Amino acid sequence: MNLRRDVFQAIADPTRRAILLLLASQSMTAGAIASNFDSSRPTVSKHLQILTECDLLKQEQNGRQVHYHLYPDKLKEIADFIMPFLKLWDDRFNKLEDIMKNHKSK
Repeated sequence: MNLRRDVFQAIADPTRRAILLLLASQSMTAGAIASNFDSSRPTVSKHLQILTECDLLKQEQNGRQVHYHLYPDKLKEIADFIMPFLKLWDDRFNKLEDIMKNHKSK
């Protein structure tokens, strides 16, 4: 069964988000990634497969080892989705701050 996944399904899992954070600073092998988790190596490999299918990670063959690294282009899709919500909350907090300032001055 071939499931179609998107970036939002990929980042829904806390382990996959943790993997993305790990790879934000450096590329790592699957074994090095797995050593950061209590999960079994096959479980981490499944997470890596999902992140790779969603184009959040890229694989790079280096001799016999495969290094995973963050592919930030797809992260832009997430940022573009979240940006209107950030602006909405920023506007609301600014209004609240104005109300609080006006209330203090009275």
